Amino acid sequence: MAALSDQGFVDLGDMRLEYRMIGPRPVDAPTLVILHEGLGCVGMWGDFPDQLQAATGCGVFVYSRLGYGQSSPAKLPRKLDFMHDEARKTLPRLLDAIGFQRGLLVGHSDGGSIAAIYGGSVQDHRMAGLVLMSPHFIVEDVTSASIAEVRNAYDTTDLRQRLGRYHADGDATVHGWTDVWLKNDFRQWDLTDDLAHIRVPVLIVQGGQDQYGTMRQVEIAQEECYCPVEVLALPAAKHVPHWEAPEETLAAVAEFIKRALRT
Repeated sequence: MAALSDQGFVDLGDMRLEYRMIGPRPVDAPTLVILHEGLGCVGMWGDFPDQLQAATGCGVFVYSRLGYGQSSPAKLPRKLDFMHDEARKTLPRLLDAIGFQRGLLVGHSDGGSIAAIYGGSVQDHRMAGLVLMSPHFIVEDVTSASIAEVRNAYDTTDLRQRLGRYHADGDATVHGWTDVWLKNDFRQWDLTDDLAHIRVPVLIVQGGQDQYGTMRQVEIAQEECYCPVEVLALPAAKHVPHWEAPEETLAAVAEFIKRALRT
């Protein structure tokens, strides 16, 4: 395993994944692995990873999944189980490649869903907890409606240019992701079984005005999980709580992480 630089690529043989590493390396301190949203990447997190590192003292590893940012292209069309593949196949390889020894997954939107799948599918004694910001466990009507709006905006407005600054192939990234939800029977996508098998503490951060999911997502986790589930509900926030309620989100996430690592 090569030493991690502040930024670069992790080579897994069949894919190269873009990353940033902030703070101490995995051999020296617990590591927070940050999982981005459905159209996100390393560069779109802003300074949230840096703030999280400063607030916790942990190392923070941020990466772009296959088909996002400057990582290798993804094979399209994506299948409905693409998040399960990420959680069960790619993420375990990546954690081993970076020398992950102890820490948490911190995921936003799709990243939160992937973290939940990992927690329920991979019994990893190194994992102290999961932070899920605006996660999805089922696809609601508001979810698919908002995804259709994103697709239309990308095809008709300057959103193409704005996202093109972050992704090597913006069209493949956006079309590949939106097609999954607009061309498949999304009712088959359900993470309730994965939730039932999580065995580490979970923090869910959910905005009351989230245009991609309602508080029903939180209720499902509370109904299905046997592990402790803490909730930070932010009534005025939408889908990106670390931007829309940054102080409350950072404080709650950092405090949860420190408690999880103490146990």
